[in-house]
Amino acid sequence: MKKIIIYIIILLLYQDYSFGQSYTLEQCLQMALENNYKLKKAQNNIKSSEQDKKEAFTKYFPNISAVGGTYKTNNGMAEISLAPLVPGMEMSMMKDGIVAGISAIQPIFTGGQIYLGNKLTEIGTEISKYQLKQTEDEIILTVNQYYWQLVSLQEKIKTIEIMESLINNIQNDVKNAVDAGITNQNDLLQIQLKKNNIASSRLQLENGIRLSKMVLGQYIGDFESNFSIISPQLDSLPSPITYRINHIDALPSLNAYQLVNKNVEASKLQQKMKIGQNMPTLGIGAGYFYHDLLNQDHSFGMIFASVTVPISNWWGGTHAIKKQKIQVKNAELTRQNTREMLLIQMQKCWNELEESYKQMNISKESISVANENFRLNKEYYKAGTISLSDMLEAQSLLQQSRDQYTEDYTLYLIKRTQYLQATGQNSREGQTN
Repeated sequence: MKKIIIYIIILLLYQDYSFGQSYTLEQCLQMALENNYKLKKAQNNIKSSEQDKKEAFTKYFPNISAVGGTYKTNNGMAEISLAPLVPGMEMSMMKDGIVAGISAIQPIFTGGQIYLGNKLTEIGTEISKYQLKQTEDEIILTVNQYYWQLVSLQEKIKTIEIMESLINNIQNDVKNAVDAGITNQNDLLQIQLKKNNIASSRLQLENGIRLSKMVLGQYIGDFESNFSIISPQLDSLPSPITYRINHIDALPSLNAYQLVNKNVEASKLQQKMKIGQNMPTLGIGAGYFYHDLLNQDHSFGMIFASVTVPISNWWGGTHAIKKQKIQVKNAELTRQNTREMLLIQMQKCWNELEESYKQMNISKESISVANENFRLNKEYYKAGTISLSDMLEAQSLLQQSRDQYTEDYTLYLIKRTQYLQATGQNSREGQTN
């Protein structure tokens, strides 16, 4: 009875371990875009810039302020002597009092500072959105890298299983040959060493899978659970020419290029702001005031206009304007440099994509050659024309060719994502193809 209970517990634990949540690449991408910490911070930055925009818009409205105060002195602030008329007669007034009022000032002309400030906050919001898109691209690329890394490791595990089956069959054949006196015990020792080597490779792959799953889980927001990924069939992939576009035409759609354009635009607005800060400002206002200074309540309304001319600012302001002009030139130089670097990056990504596709096809052909080579060496060994070492070497070449194809296949998919992002295309399109 105890054995049955233990068996049931082990079975339940095994089921819990084996039937965890499985994710496709598209599901991993969707989860990452919903749960990733970097993306949440970028989304918060947009919300923050939108609040800046709303704050700047309030500058168009009147500036309303209220003031109030009271005081008490030991002597009156105003003293009158009536000695010429009434000897010894003096008066002291305003020993205490109350003052209060409310006023509203509407800016009429500020050198364009309010308008320019609003435009700058709009640019700030747009920049935050472009930065969010950049963060999304980074997350998509990283999830792709770890997902296909996991696929590669899992495919290598499958290759290990094939190699284990092959080596077990060879071991049986060699054991029969040893028992028949056809070969010696040394061949069995060589096979055991080969099996140990395969077991060591399996252990390394399993550890790599566990670590890669932890990193991928951290990105997709499923760090704690024992999830798995669904490995797609390694079918034929479309040629890179399918994704090729004109790189110069792609420039305007790139986030990095949009950002440097916005940087130039912001620099020009900041230059105008510097000019506006050195111009006169005009405002009109109205207020209502109350005071009790002579033990008598008094209230009154008032309208007024104000003009402020920053005369002393002109001395340093001219240098500030010249400095900002230099900043505009630097922003334009940065844009030109970024343009050229983006074109270089697109060409580099294209070269790597094309190269990885060709390398993948070479690796695929190598598997067929390695399979045939192993088959022939196995026959030659049975015929006694080659040594066991030669046959085991042929098996190693078969394993290497399968692993190389897996690496090249997944690398091509990663390079495809990089090229799609570098050229401003939808990098999630056709991810599982």
